[in-house]
Amino acid sequence: MIPKVFREVIDLGDGREISIETGKLAKQAHGSVVVQSGKCMLLCTVVSNYKQSDLDFLPLTVDYREKFAAAGRYPGGFFKREARPSDGEVLTMRLVDRVLRPLFPKDYHAETQVMIQLMSHDDEVMPEAMAGLAASAAIQLSDFPFECAISEARVGRVNGEFVINPTRAQLEESDLEMMIGASADSVMMVEGEMNEISEEEMADAIKFAHEAIKVQIAAQLRLAEAFGKKEVRDYGTAEVNEDLQKRIHDLAYDKCYAIAKKGTSKVERTNAFAEVKEEVKASFTEEEMEEFGHLVGGYYSKAEKEAVRELTLSEGLRLDGRKTDEIRPIWCEVDYLPSTHGSSIFTRGETQALATVTLGTSRDANKIDMPSHEGEENFYLHYNFPPFCTGEARPLRGTSRREVGHGNLAQRGLKGMIPEDCPYTVRIVSEVLESNGSSSMATVCAGTMALMDAGVKMKRPVSGIAMGLISDGDRYAVLSDILGDEDHLGDMDFKVTGTSEGITACQMDIKIKGLSYEILVNALKQAREGRLHILGKITETIAAPAESVKEHAPTMVTRRVPNEFIGALIGPGGKVIQEMQKETGTTIVINEDPVTEEGIVEILGVGSEGIDAVLAKIDSLLFKPTVGNVYEVKVIKMLDFGAVVEYMDAPGNEVLLHVSELAWERTENVSDVVNMGDVFDVKYFGQDPRTRKEKVSRKAILPKPEGYVARPPRDNSRDSRGGRDNRGRDNRGRDNRRDDRKPREDKKED
Repeated sequence: MIPKVFREVIDLGDGREISIETGKLAKQAHGSVVVQSGKCMLLCTVVSNYKQSDLDFLPLTVDYREKFAAAGRYPGGFFKREARPSDGEVLTMRLVDRVLRPLFPKDYHAETQVMIQLMSHDDEVMPEAMAGLAASAAIQLSDFPFECAISEARVGRVNGEFVINPTRAQLEESDLEMMIGASADSVMMVEGEMNEISEEEMADAIKFAHEAIKVQIAAQLRLAEAFGKKEVRDYGTAEVNEDLQKRIHDLAYDKCYAIAKKGTSKVERTNAFAEVKEEVKASFTEEEMEEFGHLVGGYYSKAEKEAVRELTLSEGLRLDGRKTDEIRPIWCEVDYLPSTHGSSIFTRGETQALATVTLGTSRDANKIDMPSHEGEENFYLHYNFPPFCTGEARPLRGTSRREVGHGNLAQRGLKGMIPEDCPYTVRIVSEVLESNGSSSMATVCAGTMALMDAGVKMKRPVSGIAMGLISDGDRYAVLSDILGDEDHLGDMDFKVTGTSEGITACQMDIKIKGLSYEILVNALKQAREGRLHILGKITETIAAPAESVKEHAPTMVTRRVPNEFIGALIGPGGKVIQEMQKETGTTIVINEDPVTEEGIVEILGVGSEGIDAVLAKIDSLLFKPTVGNVYEVKVIKMLDFGAVVEYMDAPGNEVLLHVSELAWERTENVSDVVNMGDVFDVKYFGQDPRTRKEKVSRKAILPKPEGYVARPPRDNSRDSRGGRDNRGRDNRGRDNRRDDRKPREDKKED
């Protein structure tokens, strides 16, 4: 018997709906829902252990996976099974995690797992836009201690109109794409890319998405109410000792305030704070430390945080001595690495990124193979964050989720400035060599300079900045170019990339409730001032893209070739194109234009000689002589009935010069007139109607010999040969047989 199913429907306002259902699947999970839009279905389950872990943080795992069976496809590779998550899946996990994690109590440390799976795919629905909704809806059906329901929505703008959860086709026409995560009363997360929009336009998009999110949250609450809201589990709240907290505050606050005000470096400041912490611990007896020593570290960190925040709010000063809108010292350099196609160093304070650019063909494009999306990226960026950049030693266990997320943000910030007619596949790699505040934005700046150094004709240079916000409700301070320490002690941190014309990408994490849009816009405007300052430093180093690629970098030339010539260019089994690549030292890639069905030939090579040779071969294939024109040819083969000649303007393009067209005089032997290697002119007559082959003539451009008499034209009529006209089709009847012919007798069987 099918169990009772509870269902709520969300109207998106344009004929589309999202439904949330529970009660049918995965009932042993602590909460489970199926979220559906069109044919797209997500199953989300949540489970949290009832026993608290020994860790001092929440071990929360958000996992998002797309099943290939959902789209009726097989996984690629040798093993036909889903393996490690793709970058696209990792990015969706991060979007959901960033909104959920702050809503669990600080003292809740039970291992918690949120699993979201794409079970059925619809080409018209982008499933990741519903992942946050599914996660929150499942948690609302559980007994987890969780502050409030949330949801996430994607917003686009097509023809000036905002659209919630647009299709992929709509996004191609949109000038912005943003994912917004929010509760009913507060925006908590923003991430997206834009086509150089203003700060006010960005705030309007956030407002629009927030209104749609409120509707989704209301549906979750109705579903939980109908299903039966569970009592929140008792997990044993953290011990609170107000007297101890005050004692530590009194011991540490003034000292921390004084250290923060000195404006020292990261290492000096870290060591000074560590000394204060040790002094605080030393003020307690062994018995006191044994009794409540586990609380000392947390209370000290709280006092240190309060001191640093108050310094900024009351005096407008920061940990390194800067004012709130001041940018750290910047130095830049391009063309640092001699063998790369483009390189740059960007250093801002104690953050440094070394970027390289590699230019390639469409064969080097980044392949995207997900159940929900297949395609290619001709521009992509990889970000590496080794442990030494923060002075740490730790194991390397592959690319982390953080590296995937930061690299994607930098890529989105830059890709809109790559021109549509850029012939190359472009890969940027950012190596973070030092980090103390926003290495992803340093990656954007370094990437811009490396692209220009490589000769990529960017529309406009891009810079990026990381911003922070500190607020106590009545006062607030927006911090430009935040440090690593300011990242975690603030109430909002956001990263913005853009050009002189507008914003190209952003990422925000907002930790306080009820942040006004006025403060948000003011913060974005202050970010613009910082971006322009950094942009000035970039353009001082390299003002415009290099006129051409470096000498050791490949030059890319593309040619369009009619479809009927592609086979000749490739040759049997690829023989022609492979020999061309070997002889010229080039890389040749042939793609088909899906609209015109023409062949798009990409030729990549260092230096012009090889490329010119390939272009000459293509020109030879495309060469079409004009009837009546005279062309210079060369004899390349001798035959009994003529000579094979090659057009000098189109090597490889051959035609037969028949023996009868060599000279006006009768020619017995071809070698009497021409020999191998001879170069002379011929006249082109087009296709011979009798032989249906191309006809050229040498004699047509030679003067006729004196007294030359042309042979009379051959008479091909049958009656001229006599006696055969009675065999015509009209005389093939049998009425003219001899009357005395005996009929054939049937052969008797033996």
